[in-house]
Amino acid sequence: MASRRTEVQVRPGGEQDLHELTDLYNHYVRETPITFDTEPFTAEQRRPWLLSHPEDGPHRLLVAVEDVSGSGGGRILGYATSSPFRPKAAYATSAEVTVYCAPDAGGRGVGTRLYTELFRILETQDLRRAYAGVTLPNAASVRLHERFGFGRVGTFHEAGRKFGRYWDVAWFERRLGSAGSGGTE
Repeated sequence: MASRRTEVQVRPGGEQDLHELTDLYNHYVRETPITFDTEPFTAEQRRPWLLSHPEDGPHRLLVAVEDVSGSGGGRILGYATSSPFRPKAAYATSAEVTVYCAPDAGGRGVGTRLYTELFRILETQDLRRAYAGVTLPNAASVRLHERFGFGRVGTFHEAGRKFGRYWDVAWFERRLGSAGSGGTE
């Protein structure tokens, strides 16, 4: 019997992914402190989040899909987003990035594939900096961000309370190369 070859494809996320993306995120809501959301979402509650990530511009949603034998279909292994860093206009050249992988997709390079494609796109946008918050401890996320050129800029101590305890959040920053000059390094 021939074995099926599994590859990972990265593509823009869309309406067809809403339920699966909601289920993936809800795992982290229910089981981990990685997100500070404390109540699971319905797909309809997550729809505004999905729609805030169009297929063009600086705020994207990319999904990694398990593509079995080139079928083009398969389950979502993870997703990455770029979102507004803060709502005020002067922050428009900054983006906050994040990546979530399915619980059984760790160690397969899914996060790396997603960030590789996301940063390829972000380098073409009018962006100067990318920021990421990492709830501590999370050695895998810290390693991923450092591998993508992020430097740690500080820690917000006891920034959130979940599961009956307080959690620190480390903040990371990365310069994006295509933005114009100006500002400080």
